[in-house]
Amino acid sequence: MMKTWIRTVASIALLSALAVSAADWVVYEGKEGAGKGKHIVLISGDEEYRSEEGLPQLGKILAQRHGFKCTVLFAVDSVNGDINPNNGKNIPGTAALKSADLMIILTRYRNLPDDQMKPIDDYLKSGKPVIGLRTSTHAFNGMKGTYEHYNDGYRGEKKEWLEGFGRFVLGEKWISHHGGHKTESTRGLFAPNMKGNALLSGINDGEIWGGTDVYGVRLPLPGDSKPVVLGQVLKRKGPAIKDDADFGLRSTDNEPVEGKKNDPMMPVAWTKSYQLPDGKPGKSFCSTMGSSTDLANEALRRLVINAAHQLVGLKVPAKANVDIVGEYKPTAYGFGSYKKGVKPADHELK
Repeated sequence: MMKTWIRTVASIALLSALAVSAADWVVYEGKEGAGKGKHIVLISGDEEYRSEEGLPQLGKILAQRHGFKCTVLFAVDSVNGDINPNNGKNIPGTAALKSADLMIILTRYRNLPDDQMKPIDDYLKSGKPVIGLRTSTHAFNGMKGTYEHYNDGYRGEKKEWLEGFGRFVLGEKWISHHGGHKTESTRGLFAPNMKGNALLSGINDGEIWGGTDVYGVRLPLPGDSKPVVLGQVLKRKGPAIKDDADFGLRSTDNEPVEGKKNDPMMPVAWTKSYQLPDGKPGKSFCSTMGSSTDLANEALRRLVINAAHQLVGLKVPAKANVDIVGEYKPTAYGFGSYKKGVKPADHELK
């Protein structure tokens, strides 16, 4: 009798632990579509660009419109289970990468424990594809020991990892705000010889727009990096609006800034090969756009969805369906602007 009671208590405890654990992320099961049977893990966790809003919407689109199973991870408060982008030391659920066909990451300066970093490292060693958005160029920082070579600006003994994950895997680390932060926006123009490239299927030249500024990169980008979209820095036409999601910047702001900010223009999306020293060769796609407000732009969403198809070996649709799933009202980017009291379960499909 006592043994039965102990087994029952242990089972209840295990189920309780699993329930708490599962509440730390959200899974969107894929509907019908080309991506059915493939799994994408989307890792959010940045203090500024509201990845905790943008990546769930991307996951919903990939699952509902294209059939991919999508697991979305969050920076979670270890005490109350709320999404807390300011907690740089906890993104539960990275073990989901074991069954992933694609990783999409938008994190900033994360200092994760070894048990959360190991699945990321194992995934990259497998040579599977990666999409990095916005601050993923400086995805990690402050780590000591086993995974410190992932840190932004790394200059340690592992020479292949010079300057860290961003530069080595994606093609660039954090450099600068090239455009005016919250004062100048970004228009995406096709890079030379990119017209007709599958990544740009269904997108018109100049149709990509975001209220975030162009990031600076060093030219040429390393290795076999190939620019796909260039970022034209645009002047704000109207007044600044404090409580506006894009600070008064609009896609109708058509006048480019004069001078060196657009000569040459910085790449804002590119492809690259990568290979960890003890791993298999893989492919990455990086865009320095990708805030939650940027993803309100249909053409940018299509660029990311196109990249997802291409990287997992699927034919890129002629014009991918990137319609918003449910309601999407992204928060203006900025430090401290995240919505308090939101749990991963709040992002579940209703």
